[in-house]
Amino acid sequence: MKAIVYDNFVKADVLRLDEVPKPELRPGDLLVEVKALGVNRADLLQRQGYYGTQTYGESALLGLELSGRVVAVGSDVTDVEPGDHVMAIVGGGAYAEYARVDRGMAVAIPEGFGFVEAAAIMESFVTAWEALVHLGEIGPGSSILIHAAAGGIGSAAVQIGSALGTRVFATASASRRAEVEALGAERVFDYNSEDFELGIRDATDGQGVDVIVDFVGGPYLGRNLRSLRPGGRLVQVGLLSGQDNTDISLGLVLHNHLKIIGTVMKSRSAEEKREMVRRFTEDGLPMFRDGRLRPVIGQTFPLARASAAHSAMETGGGFGKIVLTIDNED
Repeated sequence: MKAIVYDNFVKADVLRLDEVPKPELRPGDLLVEVKALGVNRADLLQRQGYYGTQTYGESALLGLELSGRVVAVGSDVTDVEPGDHVMAIVGGGAYAEYARVDRGMAVAIPEGFGFVEAAAIMESFVTAWEALVHLGEIGPGSSILIHAAAGGIGSAAVQIGSALGTRVFATASASRRAEVEALGAERVFDYNSEDFELGIRDATDGQGVDVIVDFVGGPYLGRNLRSLRPGGRLVQVGLLSGQDNTDISLGLVLHNHLKIIGTVMKSRSAEEKREMVRRFTEDGLPMFRDGRLRPVIGQTFPLARASAAHSAMETGGGFGKIVLTIDNED
């Protein structure tokens, strides 16, 4: 089968389409003919050598989420059949014509959704659901701040918060303010020209918010902690700033009994990922069927142009997910 490969950790142009062995089916797996796949920042980090030669999951190939048509099922799988359309989280291997998928990480594509839309759901919405609902414990009447709200996970988090009846505040560029507001944000602070800490203080009468979901880290940490109300939770999902060492006011954490929670999808065990998918499937997936949630797609590229997709993500400034598509019709 054809897949995206690379020989060294450099720029996006190292990515190329080549022939690789098709994955072998195990008893609890699905073999999926990939139709579309989401591009995630972890893919860029892997290509850049951030993880070294370590393989998280079960494939050294790039790609953490996909949508496609099931072509075969393992001997232990009884509730999925060849021909079914699924979307799934994978432990690598999505940048290919065929992928091996753990049955517990795959769900049926909601009725009315195509492969491209479905490819923009799993990684973003499962991660956002985990951060907000499971770890952040939001509920009706809660208040939340979502950083990088124009991105794939950020835009999913804004929608989830709005659908669950919370007050949603967000940061994004001024050019994306209207789009993020349309997803359900009450106020959007321009990260280039506005101080979100002052904005949150003003919007909440000095009380702060219950939960912050942050993808930036570094210089945001202190401002995040000061923007939380007593008992608040900071859920750290990424480090776009590139700074993983920074000062922290332990006095503030202790005095306001704050919680700092780290989460990332890529390094989780298979069982943890299954549980994350299960929680989302039970409570979040129905919201796609009734229209409260929707995938946000910024750009699409054919698989052979994976390098262009990576460059587009590195450039930034987009809105929603970048999706790669595969034309592998017989």
